[in-house]
Amino acid sequence: MPWSNQNGGGGGPWGGGGGGGNNQGPWGQGPNRPRGNGGGGGGNQPPDLEDLIRRGQDRLKNVIPGGFNGGAFVIVGIVLVAFWLIQAVYTVQPDERGVELRFGKPKAEVAMPGLHFHLWPVESVEIVKVTEQQQNVGSRPTSNNPGAGLMLSGDQNIVSVQFSVLYTVSDPQSYLFNLEDPTQTLQQVAESAMREVVGRRPAQDVFRDNREEISTQVRDIIQGTMDTYGAGIAINAVPIEDAAPPREVAEAFEEVQRAQQDEDRFVEEANQYANQRLGQARGQAAQIREEAAAYKDQVVKEAEGEAQRFISIYDEYVKAPDVTRQRIYLETMENVLRNSNKVIIDEKQGVVPYLPLNEITRQPANQPAGQSTTGGN
Repeated sequence: MPWSNQNGGGGGPWGGGGGGGNNQGPWGQGPNRPRGNGGGGGGNQPPDLEDLIRRGQDRLKNVIPGGFNGGAFVIVGIVLVAFWLIQAVYTVQPDERGVELRFGKPKAEVAMPGLHFHLWPVESVEIVKVTEQQQNVGSRPTSNNPGAGLMLSGDQNIVSVQFSVLYTVSDPQSYLFNLEDPTQTLQQVAESAMREVVGRRPAQDVFRDNREEISTQVRDIIQGTMDTYGAGIAINAVPIEDAAPPREVAEAFEEVQRAQQDEDRFVEEANQYANQRLGQARGQAAQIREEAAAYKDQVVKEAEGEAQRFISIYDEYVKAPDVTRQRIYLETMENVLRNSNKVIIDEKQGVVPYLPLNEITRQPANQPAGQSTTGGN
């Protein structure tokens, strides 16, 4: 066995056993046996701790180059090199960009996603997220901040506006070094831009009518101001999340909203009634036009017929004037006297007794035909 005594005395791992050899363990010395009264040369004793520590130090000196004192410097050097490597190597995630600084001055290159190395501590790195971020602006008034989110509209009404700004970092170097606090500056600029736009418009536009147009104008103002500051920020959108009147006047605003809804309903009903009446009027007008056109055609046709009849009579009159004149006279008198109750007696025919023809026509139906209500010769 590897722990067997080379001098020939058999024994266990601590060198103990058999005949009267020099019993030694793996550290070159047999275990101290406990002292006792029995059996010859004393009992088993525990190992000496100080001796074990000393022998371990001796073996460690043989392993470390330059001895124990020189090896300590090597270990410290290895630890320092490992710590320096940990500080010098950094990783940029896909949604990030890195800007390296040498003695505090940024380099021109921007570190793209991946594993990178820089000379720490001479160089350092700043990491910036370039994905879309959201900055909330405005909040409901509280007891600590009663004026939060309150703005004055163009029609002298007070509205509470809550909105957010969606932006991305377009230039990491400008974002890091041109402004002391880009997010705080963005919040102040956004609130100022919203107050400017709301102050030029009536409250109704903010509540429901032109929110999208207001958002577009606010976004343009914020982008222009941040570009002037060189903030390296691109504004994507400015959605208005909530716009409401203050709680103190909310009920009055609701009444106004209901009145406006009633007004819209009445206007819609009036438009429907107007369209209905207009349709009926147009139908009647079309009917009247059709009747007028038909009457016109009738009158024209009758006039043309009378003219044609007059022309035919005139042609006959030219051929026999006396006969035609006499015929026309007789026809005319016949038409005139047909419904007349007068009786005209021609003096040339002699005297004819007068007959009460008018009374005969008015005679009752139950009176005999031969009797008359008035006598006569």
